[in-house]
Amino acid sequence: MDRSLAVERVLRGVQPHALLDGLRAALSEHFGAGDVELLMADYSLTELRRVTVLPYTTEPMPVAGTTAGEAFTSQSATFERGEDGIRANLPVTVRGDRLGVLAVTLPEEPEPPVWAELGRFAEALGHEVFVADRDTDLYVQARRSSRLTLAAEMQWQLLPGRACSRPEFALGGQLEPAYAIYGDCFDWSASARTLAVTLVNGMGEGSSAALLTNLAVNALRNARRAGIPLEAQAELADQAIYAQHRGQEHVATLLLEFDLATGGITAVDAGSPRLWRLRDGKAERVHFDEQLPLGTFEDTQYTAETLQALPGDRFVFVSDGVYNAAGPHGELYGDSELTQAILTTADLPAAHVPSAVLAELHDRRHGGLAADDAMVVCLDWFGSNPSADRESDIASATIEETSDRVAPSR
Repeated sequence: MDRSLAVERVLRGVQPHALLDGLRAALSEHFGAGDVELLMADYSLTELRRVTVLPYTTEPMPVAGTTAGEAFTSQSATFERGEDGIRANLPVTVRGDRLGVLAVTLPEEPEPPVWAELGRFAEALGHEVFVADRDTDLYVQARRSSRLTLAAEMQWQLLPGRACSRPEFALGGQLEPAYAIYGDCFDWSASARTLAVTLVNGMGEGSSAALLTNLAVNALRNARRAGIPLEAQAELADQAIYAQHRGQEHVATLLLEFDLATGGITAVDAGSPRLWRLRDGKAERVHFDEQLPLGTFEDTQYTAETLQALPGDRFVFVSDGVYNAAGPHGELYGDSELTQAILTTADLPAAHVPSAVLAELHDRRHGGLAADDAMVVCLDWFGSNPSADRESDIASATIEETSDRVAPSR
């Protein structure tokens, strides 16, 4: 059997908690590998932590200033020579979402095709870890530098991921403080024809804020999956939140839908967060008609607005925990500071921008505790895909044809 197929078969065949043990044995047998480690990025994206049976039993590796960290941030393999041979650090990523690094030590430097094979194994391992999270806590525990608050546990489980990429766009998002987040959240979903992006800022603190945000996000998902227009999605979620809290709690929300075939954007601004656009080297805030936060009053009606994305546009979304953050002398982190942060990070990939902006915010506070949680999401628009309409039509026709074939006779 081809050794690449043998390794991939092992990954698919082992129990979810034994992925690394299976891969270690397969790489030793077929490639002569010595040490094989999986390093998971922690929630703050500042450390890489080894996957072990017992959490917190090994020292973390900082992302900054390490060869493995460079592989994680650059999303390309890095190499280092040691007493036992040459060690390759290979990014473990699933559809743009950076999970960590696979470190493999070989006794001597192999030919380039071998490195390419190992890179494919790292990618396959990422997909298996992504699926394994449904059945084991092992990899989730490895991501933790400390215990999460209950609210943070709820919020991180609610997220679709921290990054996503397709030919039309690239997305990245981050929440801080990573281990004690409570009300801020983001959501996205892409189909053949559209990309939906939702930014949520639930009021309150602790688990009560997390519960409110969970209700809002799931109400919006339920409405979105029903296939109704964006403004109707906001109205149904508004009704769900009002029915539960009778106007005592509300959720500031920004909903957007990108047409992948044209770059057209439909938006509903229900109170916050804010949006900045970087176009042709100029960063400026995009203003919408601000409407009532979800759940404020019964049967609120919402109106959608439109704008156009152009190839090369970057959109940066921030919650009030960013633009209302106080500096050392009480001054707020305002539009000018955000504009400068967006310009400073213009050359970074979308997945890196949120952490960079939040790190700058942390430095501005001189490491002090945040008064509010903060969210940053970055979206790079590469260009529309005119074939999206055709792909969607073909998919719809296939579904209809299949439905006709399996429809019961009357």
